[in-house]
Parts: sequence; C-alpha cells; structure tokens
Amino acid sequence: MEKFDTIIIGAGPGGLAAGSKLAAAGQNVTIIENNLWGGTCPNRGCDPKKVFIAAVEARDKVAQLKGKGFSDVPFVNWSEIEKFKETFTDPVSKGSKDGAINAGITTIDGEPKFISENELVVNEATYSADHFIIATGQRPSYLDIKGKENLLSSTDFLSLKQMPKTVAIIGAGYIAFEMATIANATGAKVHVIHHNGHPLKAFDQDYVNELVKQLEQKGVEFHFNVDTKEIVKDNDQFTIKADNLNLPTDLVIGATGRIPNTDFLDLTKANVKTDKHGVVVNSKLQSSNDKIFAIGDVVSTKAPKLTPVAGFEANYVSEVILQETTEDLQLPLIPTVVYGSPKLAKVGAQTGSKVVDQDVTGWFSYRHSNEPVAKVKIFLNEQEQIIGATVLSQEADSFINLLTKAIEQKMTHQDVQKEILAYPTAASDLEYLF
Repeated sequence: MEKFDTIIIGAGPGGLAAGSKLAAAGQNVTIIENNLWGGTCPNRGCDPKKVFIAAVEARDKVAQLKGKGFSDVPFVNWSEIEKFKETFTDPVSKGSKDGAINAGITTIDGEPKFISENELVVNEATYSADHFIIATGQRPSYLDIKGKENLLSSTDFLSLKQMPKTVAIIGAGYIAFEMATIANATGAKVHVIHHNGHPLKAFDQDYVNELVKQLEQKGVEFHFNVDTKEIVKDNDQFTIKADNLNLPTDLVIGATGRIPNTDFLDLTKANVKTDKHGVVVNSKLQSSNDKIFAIGDVVSTKAPKLTPVAGFEANYVSEVILQETTEDLQLPLIPTVVYGSPKLAKVGAQTGSKVVDQDVTGWFSYRHSNEPVAKVKIFLNEQEQIIGATVLSQEADSFINLLTKAIEQKMTHQDVQKEILAYPTAASDLEYLF
C-alpha cells in the first residue's frame, strides 16, 4: 500500500491549486481524477461560456448602434464560435494533468472509494494518507419527471455543433439566464420555463424584472408559474407538457440546480458526514473526520459556488495542513455576476441605513454606446460607508469589482471624491451616484 502526505480527490481549479501549493512545500501529493483534468470551469463551464458571451457582447454593441454607424445586426454564428471555444477547451485536460506532473504531483485517473478513515481504493490499488482533500465539485440535477431522459445539461448546450431553431430551458437561475442570452443571440427562439414567479431569487427583484424585460424585448419568452410535468419526444421534436403549457421545441435544457459529487466516494466508511448540499464541514473546512477536508462546490456551506472561492479555499486548507495557520476560514467579499444581456451583478449587503437607487441610462458613460438600460443601487451604513451594491448594465461585471474594493476599504462619498478615475467610464461615475 502506497502512502502519501495528502491525497486530493478532484483535479479542478481547487484541487490543482491545493496540490501545487502542498507539493511546492515538499509534500508527497497525489491527485485522483475520474473525468476531465482541469474541472468544470475551464472544460465545460465558466470559461467556455465566457467565449460565447464575448460574441453576445459584440452583437449587442452593434445592435445598440444600429442606425448610428451600423446598418445590419448579424446573429452570432454558432458553429464558428463553437470552433473558437474549442481552441480554449481542447488543451485544458492534458495541460492541467501535465502541469500537475511537472509540479511533482502523482496523478491517478480513476474513481476512488474510501475503505476506512485514512484509506481509499482506486483501480484496485489501495492508498493511504495523513490528509485528504475532497474537491469533486457538482453536477447538474434533473427534474424527476416523465421523459427526464430527454433533458440536456449546460455542458451539452455548450458542446452543441449546431443551434436549433427553438430552445426551451427549464429553470431560471444563473445558468438558465446565461444560456438564454447566448441562444437568443444566435437567432434561436428561446423559452424559459420556471415553476414560480421569482427568477434569480438571490438578486434584487426590481433589477431582475428589468433584466427579464430586456431579454423579452430581444425575443426571449418567459413562462413563469409553470410546473413541468412531462417531456414527450416525437422523432427529433419535443413537447413540454404542464397543466398550463403545451410547448413544442427542438431542444430541452434542464437548469434546475446542481448536486454534489459525493455518492461514489463511500464517505460513510471514512466517517465523513454529508447532506444534500455536500460535505458538512467546520470553520476550518474539516469534515467530521478531521483529517479529511473539503473545498469548492462540493462543500455544504452558503458560500457561492464559484471558481475563485474554490481557489481561495484551496490556499487556506493547504495552509492548515502545512500548519501555517490556525485561524478559521474568513472569506472576503464575493461579487457575483449573471452574464445576461445586460449583465446583473451584486456584492455585499443588500440592505442598509440608506439606499441610493440610480437609473443612469442617460448618463454619458452609457448613452455614448446607446445602452438600453443601466441602473445602480448602492447600500450605505449609518456612517455612510458603502456596504453593498447591485448593478444592471453591460459593464456590471467590471464595475462590481470596483465597488467590491470600495466596500472593503469602507469608502464614503468623501473618500470617493479623493480619487481620479479614467473618464468617461462607469468607475468615474461613482462619485455622482450617492
């Protein structure tokens, strides 16, 4: 039986980051992966999605300036952008594995199962370690309805060779809005179906309603308060059936949530407790077996399931294992973005002693490119320091990062006025927003 200092299960951004740090510190580390090296984000998630979003952004700019410098608004050519996406995704798995090997990490392809609190089996070989890190991420969950085998996932969507004429998306979270935005830009007729009337429930509903309105004006059709009962396949066509809907479509995407990848690990044999959200951990990301840690999307915490969070947690857990820290995990402010058209972003508190809600659509920073809508809501505490913000605009993803730094530095209006920022930009507007 081979023994390691640390065994990491999962070769996504978190697992690879932890492995690199531990190996650089002199540990004997192995990483076990049962799918694509590199994980969800670079292979089939946020990175390839952003390639498609770049094409959407370009089309939006042209559409906004139609009659103001442009005559025609082209649709995104799906097959061309798909091929471009593959130039990013195709090298990821091999490159990630090679990078781990070059860092002195032992790499194993296979599906591990724990057989005790400090041993696991993979490919019929047994390994033990002083510490383990579970970084297995999540996978799509599907509605338990008749015809659920006809549902495709976001991974399938991003790998389509052709975009059909009609696309139906069940769900109304981040992934659903982003897929709807992308498919709509190709000229497809897009339907979004949701079981209640509260899409993107973690965001300011006034701003969500405005985002829905903007997408509707682009041709996306939303069906709220529709509880899907069945998906019927007839040759190459599908029909979504509900009490108040009978919708034919060429493609059905399920975007109703994600579940942790823990079922194959036999964690009960390792004395590791789980719940429906993932591995249950303490304030140091230790499981009920204090030699086994969990990081990233597989962790049962309220932290956003984002790649930068996994990387942050990987660095922290590595420091705990290396005895470089005894402090509890303290996550910094985490901005989140829905890459819709326009984008919707938020950070920090969503209530405050004072709330400033500004429609800045007519401000030069947005009007010069004829943006259809731009809104900013800023939350202040009693000392009039910025403590939170929500932004709806084409620049929301970059502007929210500036607002994150302003919150971290506890900036007031007077503090903002002391800064000189590039003009005219969303950032230079900050001093006039509150």
